[in-house]
Amino acid sequence: MPLNTIRLSARSLLPFAGLSIALLIWWATTSPLLYPDSVAAKFAPAACLEALWTLIASAEIFPHILVSLKRVLLSLLFALLVGIPLGVLVGVSRSVERATGPLFQFVRMISPLSWMPLAVMVFGIGDVPVYFLLSVAAVWPIMLNVSAGVHAIDPRWLTLARSLCANRRETILRIIAPAIVAHIMTGIRLAIGIVWIVLVPAEMLGVSQGLGYFILDTRDRLAYSELMAVILIIGLLGYLLDLSVRLITQKWTHRRQDN
Repeated sequence: MPLNTIRLSARSLLPFAGLSIALLIWWATTSPLLYPDSVAAKFAPAACLEALWTLIASAEIFPHILVSLKRVLLSLLFALLVGIPLGVLVGVSRSVERATGPLFQFVRMISPLSWMPLAVMVFGIGDVPVYFLLSVAAVWPIMLNVSAGVHAIDPRWLTLARSLCANRRETILRIIAPAIVAHIMTGIRLAIGIVWIVLVPAEMLGVSQGLGYFILDTRDRLAYSELMAVILIIGLLGYLLDLSVRLITQKWTHRRQDN
């Protein structure tokens, strides 16, 4: 077997090796054989996988998954509608950038969860404060990446647009917008990572569905194996969302290079 083939095979097995080690550590720290009278045994892989199969077979978890995904996607849409125009404005105008830079840097460093009491007081209990918190979490990485994308545009393209008497709208649509697509995708990927972390505590604000609500429900019912199963579902869904954005970004990049 050629050496390159062996190296490629070994490289492809590395992720499985990492997962196997993690599974072994998980089993060693929760196994009923080692900790028969401990609560940790309820978080063991066997109990967790059994609970996971039960949740899937009964379809009990699917409404909560769909509600959480809906909240994430709509919040990303709201963040895009605000973050992209704001990022372009900051990127094209030095005056706006200087005027808003300190304010934006200050506000973005505030944890989105810090707004939870204020969101409840203003919007009440329900879906609206959840959308608010997720949108606040998502807008900053999108806005900052869009602004960075505008700054990264070759100034000669902008000079050429001015020499051809292109107005501001034509410059943004024909030059700036295509040039910042990769930066927008990077912003979306970062935003998904932040939103997915904020989602679970945000869904503890009095809502009756969602993965965060289900986490609280399993805790209150002392269903620890189900709790661990939901944690695995949250990790898997977050990974798949990030993977989807990465694949879309790679496809866009390759198409741009081919053209």
